Amino acid sequence: MQLVIVESPAKAKTIEKYLGRDYRVLASYGHIRDLPPKDGSVDPDNGFAMEWETYGDKAKQLKAIADEAKKADRLILATDPDREGEAISWHVQEVLKKRKALPKAVERVTFNAITKSAVTEAMARPRQLDEDLIDAYRARRALDYLVGFTLSPVLWRKLPGAKSAGRVQSVALRLIVDREREIETFRPQEYWSVFADMEQDGTAFQARLVRFKGQKVDRLTIGKAGDAEAAKAAVEAGRFTVASVETKPLTRNPPPPFTTSTLQQEAARKLGFSASHTMRVAQNLYEDGAITYMRTDGVQMDGSAISAARAAIANRYDGSYVPDKPRQYQTKAKNAQEAHEAIRPTDFGRDHVGSGDHARLYDLIWKRALASQMASARLERTTVELEDGTGQTALRATGQVVLFPGYLALYEEGRDDADDEESRRLPRLGQGDAPLKKAVHAEQHFTQPPPRFSEASLVKRLEELGIGRPSTYASILQVLKDREYVVLEKNRFMPQESGRLLTAFLERFFERYVSYDFTAGLEEELDEISGGRAEWQKVLEAFWRDFKPKTAEVMEQKPSDITAALDEFLAPFLFPEREDGTDPRLCPNCKSGKLALRGGRFGAFVACSNYPECKYTRRFAQGGGEEAGNDNGDELLGQDPDTEQDVTRKSGRFGPYVQLGDGKDAKRASIPKDAGELDLALALKLLSLPRTIGAHPETGEPITASIGRYGPYLAHQGKYARLGSTAEVFETGMNAAVVKLAEAAAGGGRPQRGASREPLRVLGAHPRTEAEIKLMEGRFGPYVTDGTTNATLPKTVAPEALTLEEAAQLLDARATAGPAKKKGRGSARKAPAKKAAPKRAAKK
Repeated sequence: MQLVIVESPAKAKTIEKYLGRDYRVLASYGHIRDLPPKDGSVDPDNGFAMEWETYGDKAKQLKAIADEAKKADRLILATDPDREGEAISWHVQEVLKKRKALPKAVERVTFNAITKSAVTEAMARPRQLDEDLIDAYRARRALDYLVGFTLSPVLWRKLPGAKSAGRVQSVALRLIVDREREIETFRPQEYWSVFADMEQDGTAFQARLVRFKGQKVDRLTIGKAGDAEAAKAAVEAGRFTVASVETKPLTRNPPPPFTTSTLQQEAARKLGFSASHTMRVAQNLYEDGAITYMRTDGVQMDGSAISAARAAIANRYDGSYVPDKPRQYQTKAKNAQEAHEAIRPTDFGRDHVGSGDHARLYDLIWKRALASQMASARLERTTVELEDGTGQTALRATGQVVLFPGYLALYEEGRDDADDEESRRLPRLGQGDAPLKKAVHAEQHFTQPPPRFSEASLVKRLEELGIGRPSTYASILQVLKDREYVVLEKNRFMPQESGRLLTAFLERFFERYVSYDFTAGLEEELDEISGGRAEWQKVLEAFWRDFKPKTAEVMEQKPSDITAALDEFLAPFLFPEREDGTDPRLCPNCKSGKLALRGGRFGAFVACSNYPECKYTRRFAQGGGEEAGNDNGDELLGQDPDTEQDVTRKSGRFGPYVQLGDGKDAKRASIPKDAGELDLALALKLLSLPRTIGAHPETGEPITASIGRYGPYLAHQGKYARLGSTAEVFETGMNAAVVKLAEAAAGGGRPQRGASREPLRVLGAHPRTEAEIKLMEGRFGPYVTDGTTNATLPKTVAPEALTLEEAAQLLDARATAGPAKKKGRGSARKAPAKKAAPKRAAKK
C-alpha cells in the first residue's frame, strides 16, 4: 500500500479517484505544527534552533496518518508546489520520523493542477524534499517569530493600546499612514479648463484650448477665473478651421495570464473582492480541478495549454484572432524556483464553472488566460489641431478608432484611474474644414490629493517595492484589519488612531526596520536562501545582531521619555502651524497651558499642561487642524429642569459626550455621529437612556431602547434587535418593537429539533423519479432533498443559482454512492453485561 499526503480533504477525495486501489490518500488539513507562542521557541544562541509544537486539533488526524504510514510501503508527499507546501511535507515527515512510523521509501511529488493527467504524470516523476525551500521556510518563520516576540513586549510596555507589530505588516501599515500624511499636507491648487463643443457632419466632439495669446496652455496654466473668462471669450470670438490632422497607428498587446498579485488586483477592481476572498474562492476552484495552482509569481503557460488556448480561440473567432506564433511571457519572479505556471483554466473548453462568486472569478481567469494568446488590437489615434484666423488661439481634439479588436473582443484590463479622453470617437476631418462651434465652456477645477490605497493599489505598490510576496498579501491585509489598525471606507484603507501611533513609534525608534529598502532587501536575501545561494542561519544572525540590542535600548527608556519623543516627532500632525501665527500648542480652554501628547491606559491623547486645574483633552486621531483648534473643551448646554444640574458637552479621548452634574456621581452619555445638532433637549434624551417603550403584550416584561457599543438596539428578556438610527431609539413604538424583536429572533434562532422547516426553494419534480426536490438550509450548509436522499451543495454552487437538473444530478450521485457511514459511539452495540452476584459483607 502507498500512502499519499495532501493538505485538504477535497483535494484528497479528488486525487484518490485518479489513483488505483493500491493508494490511500489522507489530508493533513493544512499545517500540522508551528512554533508555540512563548519565549524560547527560537534559540538564537543555539544556531536558531526551533522548538515545534503540533496543533492540538490535529492529534486525531496525525494518529490516522501515522497508523496508515506503519502499514505503507511508500510515503508520497503531494502537498502544494510552493514553499508552504514543501514545509507541510517536511513537518509530516519529521512527525512520522519521531513516531517511528516513517516508511523506508519517502518521495515528494508536485503538480500544478488537480487533473488526472497532471497527477499521474507527477506520480511518474517523484523527487526528494527540497532542502533549500525548507530552509527558506524556516528562516521566514524564525524571522517573523523573533520580530513579533521581541518587539511586541516593547510595544505593550511603552505604547499602551498597541497590540502587535510584524516584519511586513508594519511596513504595509506605514504605506497607508504615509499616504494619509500626504493627503493631510496636500494644498489644492485652482485651475481652469476651456473647451468647445463642436460638430462636423452631425457628429459632436469636444476640443480643448491648448494655445492662448500665442502661449502654450497646460493643465495648470489658467489659474484664475478672470483669465479663464478672457480665454473663453477669445474662443467664442474666433472662427476655427482645421490646421492639421495627425493619424498614428497604435497596437495594444494583451496582458499576460494572472499571477497571484495581478489576480488579486483585477478581482478587486472588477468584482469588488477582497484579497482574502479572492484567494478563498481560487482555492476552491483549484481543489475542484478547474484552475491551476493559484499561488504563483509566473506568467508563463505550459506548451500544451498554449496549444489548447489557440484552438479555443480558433473555434470561438476566425483565424485572424490567432497570432502567427504562440505568445511567450517571461516571469518577473526574483526566484525562479518559486515561480510556477501562471493561473489558468485546466480546460479552455469550459467557459463556465460553478455559480456565484466562483463563476465570476473563473470567468475572469478564463478570459484573461485566453486573451493572453489572442492577436493584438489595432487602433488608430487621431489628433486634430484647430486654429483661429490669427493663429494666437488653438484647440485640440483627440480620439481613437479600433480598426481590429483582437484580444479586446474578449477582455480589457481594469485600471485604477481611468481616463477615457483619447477613447472618444472623432468625425472625419480634413485640413481647412471649419466645424460648427456650438458652445464654449470654462470649468473650474482643483488639484486632488493622491487617493487612499485600495486593496488592489496597495498590493500593486507592495509588489513594486518588493515587500512581502504575493502569496502573503491577503493575510497581511487581513491582520491590519483584524488588529483595527486600519478600516476600509468606500473600499479604501484609512489608518486608525492606533495604526498611526504605532507607525510613528516604529519610525522614531525602529526606523531601519520599517524602511522600504531594508524590508525589500531582506526579502531578496530570503529568496537567495530558497535558491540555495545563501545560508539561512547566517541571514538570521546578521539581522539579530543589530535588532536585539536596539529593542533592549528602547526597553530601557522611561515611558515618559517615549511619549516626549513621539510628541516631538508627531508635532507637524498634532500641532501644525496656524495661518494667523498663534501658538498651535496653546490650550484653547484655559488660554495659558501648553498642549502635549500624553499616554494612558487606553492609548495616547492630547492634554493641557495645567492639569488637573484644566481638564482639556483631545483625541490623538483628531489631529491639530482648525477643528481641533476651535474645540474649546466644555460647552454648557443648560440645566436639567428636574435636578437643576448643569448639562455640559465635553470632548474626551473617545469622542464627544454629554455630562449631567459633576464629580463621581455625574452621569455621562456618548454623542452618536448621526445625532444631528446637539441641544439641551437632545442631551437630556441621551442621558435618560435606556428608554422603556412598554410591556411586551405576550410576556409582560419591559422592552427597552438604548445605544450600545455597536449602535442603537432594542432589548427584551436578554434578547436584542438592531435599530437603524439614533432617532429610532426615541421614536420606535410598541408595535414596531414587537415586530423587530420577532424578526431578530426568527433570523438568529435555529429551529427546534423535530420542528417542521420551510424549504429555501421548491425546485420541482425530479426528471427521473418525479419526487419533489427541495433546497433546505442545514446545520452544515444548504442541501437538496427528495424526501429520501440528501445531497450537500458543493462550495462552487450558489444556492440562489441552483437549477433543477443540477439538483437532480447531485441526488443521483449521492444515491449511487450509497448511504453515508454513521459515526456512533461504537460500531456494534455491546451485549448488556450480566449483573454480578452481590458480594457478601466480610466479617469484622
